[in-house]
Parts: sequence; C-alpha cells; structure tokens
Amino acid sequence: MKTPPTIFVAGSGQDVAQDGASAECGRGGLIRSSWIWYMVILATVFWALVFSLHSGMQGDLTSVLFKPSAISLPLLSSFTFDKNPTPEQAPVMAAEAAVADDRCAGRYIYMYDMPPRFNVDLLRDCRALRPWTDVGMCQYIVNGGMGEPLGDEGGVFSERGWFATDQFVLDIIFHGRMKRYGCLTNDSAFADALFVPFYGGCDIGRYLFSKNASIKDALSDDFVGWLVQQPEWRVMGGRDHFFVPGRTTWDFLRRGEAGWEWGNKLLLYPAAKNMTAILVESSKWSPNNFAIPYPTYFHPETAADVIAWQEKVRSLEREWLFSFAGGPRKGNGTIRADIIRQCRASSFCNHLHCGGAAAAKCNSPGAVMSVFQNSHFCLQPRGDTMTRRSTFDTILSGCIPVFFHPGSAYEQYTLHFPPEPDSYSVLIMHSDVTGRNVSIEETLRRIPPERVKTMREQVIQLIPTVVYADTRSRRVDFRDAFDVAIDAVIDRVARRRRGDPDGRQKWHA
Repeated sequence: MKTPPTIFVAGSGQDVAQDGASAECGRGGLIRSSWIWYMVILATVFWALVFSLHSGMQGDLTSVLFKPSAISLPLLSSFTFDKNPTPEQAPVMAAEAAVADDRCAGRYIYMYDMPPRFNVDLLRDCRALRPWTDVGMCQYIVNGGMGEPLGDEGGVFSERGWFATDQFVLDIIFHGRMKRYGCLTNDSAFADALFVPFYGGCDIGRYLFSKNASIKDALSDDFVGWLVQQPEWRVMGGRDHFFVPGRTTWDFLRRGEAGWEWGNKLLLYPAAKNMTAILVESSKWSPNNFAIPYPTYFHPETAADVIAWQEKVRSLEREWLFSFAGGPRKGNGTIRADIIRQCRASSFCNHLHCGGAAAAKCNSPGAVMSVFQNSHFCLQPRGDTMTRRSTFDTILSGCIPVFFHPGSAYEQYTLHFPPEPDSYSVLIMHSDVTGRNVSIEETLRRIPPERVKTMREQVIQLIPTVVYADTRSRRVDFRDAFDVAIDAVIDRVARRRRGDPDGRQKWHA
C-alpha cells in the first residue's frame, strides 16, 4: 500500500520539470512516452488498491467504492485520532491526570506515630521541663505550645492571636502545625518527606544542669535505637527524614562524656546526621542542621489577622531613634556593656534593663514589645548564643534590627530573611563598637529618613513568614514560618534522592 504513493509523489515533480524542458527542445516523443508511462502507473496503483480493499473488507466492489467511511478506517488505523484510551492506557492516563490535579503533588509528608514517651508524655510533668524555676513550663505548653493567651496589654497587642510563648517550644509548635498540615499521607512510600515528632528540646530541658551524662543521653539513645528499626527508615537510611529538636544546636552537641559538659549528644548520632534537623539556631560546622525563627508571641489564624497587625505597626509614631532591651552577659565579650553604656549616654536611646531587680520587666511581653514599637531601630547583639529570640520580636514590632555580627541572623535564617541584609537591617560590627568606639547613635542618624521608611516596610513585609500560625486552627490561609521550612525540607529531600550536592549552601529559598 505504501509503495505506489511513495513512487508517485517522489518522482512526479522531478519528472514534470524534465518533460517541460524536453518540450521546449522539440523532443515530442519523450512527452508521449511519459504520459503512457504515467497512465500505466496510475492504472496499476488503482487496481492494486481496489484488489486490496476488496480482499480485506466485506461486501462487493460497489460497496467498497461508494462508502468512503469504510475505506478510511484501515487507511487511518496507524494514527491515533480517537481520544478515548485503550483498556491498557486508561489506568496510566488516570493516574497522570490525578497527579496533575493533585494540589499536594510533590508535597506529601508522612508523620510517624511515635511512642508517647518521645513527645506528649514529656509534657505531663511540665514542672520538670524547667526544674530551676517554680512553675517549670506549665504555662507555656498549653494551647499547642503557644502558652497562655495574652490580653491587649493596654493597646500594645491586637485583639486576636497573642500568647505568652516561650522561646524554646518549637518542637511542640511544629508538631501542632504538622497535625493540621493539609498534605499528610499514611503511605510512607508515597511521601516526599518523613517527619519524626521527637520533642528533643523538652527532653534536654529537664537535664541541662545535670552532672550525669547518662541521664542526659538516655531518651536520645532510646529514640535513635527505636527509629533505625522502623521499615520507613531503611528505605534511605533516614536521609528523607526530618525532625525539630526545638532549641539551639549547642544543646545537642556535647562532644565529651563528662557530666558537667553542656547538653546531650543527640545531633552527633550517625542516624541524626542522616536526617535534616531544624532548630532555632544552627551550627555552620554541622551540615545537617538548619535554623528557622524562634517562636514569637503572635500566632495569627488568618491572613486578615496578619494584615491588621501590619497596618497597626506601620501607623505607629516612634519616639526613640533606637532602643535596647537586655542586660549584660558573661562570656560574649564587652559588646553588651558597650551597648548599654552608649544607650544610656544618648538622649535618642531607650534602654529596658533586664538585670537584677528589673529583670521581671523583660519577662513581660507587653513591656518588651512596647519598647520596640516606640523605636525606629532595635539593637540585637548576641544572646547566650549567637542568636536571640528578641530579633523576631523586633521584626514583629516593625522595628529595624541592628546586628553586631553576621552570625546573629544573616548566616542563620537564609530561608526567612532577604538575601540583601541592608534592605531590612543594619550591621555595625562588634569589633568597631568595642575596639574603635564607633558611635551607634551617629551611625543610625546618618541613615536618611526615606531610607528608614523603606527598610521598615521591608521589615513589616517579613512578619507573616517569621511567625507561626495558631497550632489549633484549620483556617490558616497564609504562608508562615512553618510553611517556609516545610518547602525547604521537601526540596532538600528531593535533591538528596536525585543525588545532588548536599551542602549547607543549598538551604535557601
């Protein structure tokens, strides 16, 4: 069937051109012979076609010649014009369509159903979670880790979404948000990442000042031993798993076996190194752990709650050029002492002292936030470690943070902060303040007012992605710090499965 048309189409144009040229040269015999030749070819093709159709189809010759639809079917049988799939194609096409329409495609997470000793049982003895205080953590673990509700504190806060949240409850809050994550799956083989809800921060909080290394490590040992026996673990050896210990990385990196050394060794287990660990402060020497924001006092349910708060802080009249809420700290040089000295010496600075008898004020969310809301710039030196929860309270207040070391923010929260640090913050190197006696006041006063306004707007735009939505709500309709972290984890696991490079530089939005 294919041979006659191929011969005809390929030869016709070329042969006609040759015949025309021959006629102009007076070679009429060639013209007559070519026409005879074509008539023979056409007759051969026609009768070959008729014979083929007649032998392959039911009915007489007349029915074949005068029913085009009967002829067209065998001629088109090698093409796919019918949109209906074959029985073999249907399941595959249905699965592809389901994936295309699945809003959770590429975002499914499997959450382990952990033995309660690894999470919720730890909360039953809430006083033991912080044994060096009278009340422990009891007031902070309620409401899904958000703590007791706050009032408006004389207009400092808005009407909805404010809680007395502790800075070290990220493990509880993250678990609460995950319980209401819209793309959970019960099939670990279908998951894009696997979440392990171990309350590592609550565990070590019980024994931070213990002198017994075995006690500090006991639950971590138990946890790792249990996890590596699970069938889900064996698929990738934990490289598709993540967990949220809930404190700074330094609480889980005890190198020695002496009981007096700080923390436990949770992040040093080979199994933990395979997973992605999410904390409020990371270590650049540990490639498996990454930092996300400290919990703040604000846990909105809806985008409307966030927008209302943004409008409030955008409209505030700010009395002070800069402020500092904090006291001196041992072990981090003289930067805090120099900051306090300069602040007290300036008529443009407001200092909320957090030492001695005045320390109670710094435990008051309303007092702290009021200071920040009344300031254009808020000083953020390092805390007991390189970072501070106060950084995020500052952002929440629409106050521009002033850092004294790039490790306090820029090297930590790469997912949640813009890549251009000077778009939302100021960096005055601590060595300039302590060594060269650089004036903080003069540095900040040199920034033009229009520039200050632009920076503040950038800070205000950061608010939704540095807060954690209400852990109890199914109404969350905005992208919060939890969502940002989840996207990064899923992306990291996907890269690991592809065999891509797995470095810290990859933890970016």
